[in-house]
Amino acid sequence: MPAFTFEKISPPARRAPAAATPKKPRGLISQMIDRFAERRARRALLRQRVPRQDEKPAE
Repeated sequence: MPAFTFEKISPPARRAPAAATPKKPRGLISQMIDRFAERRARRALLRQRVPRQDEKPAE
């Protein structure tokens, strides 16, 4: 008779994946800032492509 024995440890039970939490809607201020930033970026791109008539050309 052996002096000790090893217990067979069963693997942990598989858990179901956690339900995806719905994304919290962004705040109104964040949305407004995003809109302003997007419009500003578009204006900057347009200015790079086509200089305005009243602007002096860079020398």
